[in-house]
Amino acid sequence: MITREPPYLEPPVNAIAALGRRVIASCQGSGRALMMLLGAVKYLPFMFSRRNRADVMQQCYLVGIKSLGVVSVVGLFTGMILALQLGLALRTFGQEWTIGTLVCNAMLREMGPFMTGLVVAASVGSAIAAQIGTMTVSEEIAALDVMGIDPLRYLMMPRLVALAAMTPLLALYMDMIGLFGGSVVGATMLGVSYESYFDGAFRYTHNKDLYVGLLKAFIFGVIVVCVSCYQGFITGEGAVGVGRATRRTVVVSFLLILTLGYFVTRLAYR
Repeated sequence: MITREPPYLEPPVNAIAALGRRVIASCQGSGRALMMLLGAVKYLPFMFSRRNRADVMQQCYLVGIKSLGVVSVVGLFTGMILALQLGLALRTFGQEWTIGTLVCNAMLREMGPFMTGLVVAASVGSAIAAQIGTMTVSEEIAALDVMGIDPLRYLMMPRLVALAAMTPLLALYMDMIGLFGGSVVGATMLGVSYESYFDGAFRYTHNKDLYVGLLKAFIFGVIVVCVSCYQGFITGEGAVGVGRATRRTVVVSFLLILTLGYFVTRLAYR
């Protein structure tokens, strides 16, 4: 006689099994993405070869120059919002003159690299996933393998170099724009002169703050290229799969940027 478990036990068991399968799939995907990263790093000595030089320069242009507009707007209003909210809170205690120090530290340590990572993930990462995903479903990746061309060298390595090099530069640019935006708010709304603002910003800011922020931006750039290329290479199901890969790239990149940004800060300032 075949016996079955009571019906009220089936949904929890199924839910736990589904959760376990998702965890295993996530670990497997992370391992594959890491192996792809190591495979692309292997080709870094060839990044200025005749075959790859043009691709690297083109990707640097797309990541750096093409993102300046969005980064400028986001950085300006990030600094203005920080200065306004912090200044209004500090005005209660008569300490609004310290707004320059707080905005500078916040931009260098966290907001500059964090907002840059989000902008790059949303604009560049989604474009990479869509492009490689379209090549995958149209069997162009398979054609590269047949011709003896490693897709990691032809597609991932130039994007890895571009994002790893340009994301810290974009973060530094956003820091400067945000600091300027905060000075405008301090001078026009909080009664803090430009001299007092920048004096506080540079007097109490250390080189470590800048280095930690640039390290974060570098890590975020590597994360974006790993996630976007991996999602592009595993794309299936035609146009629907390309859209799904693009959405997953943005979501996973955002979550990893938030998580790793916290742990990097904790390790650097413990």
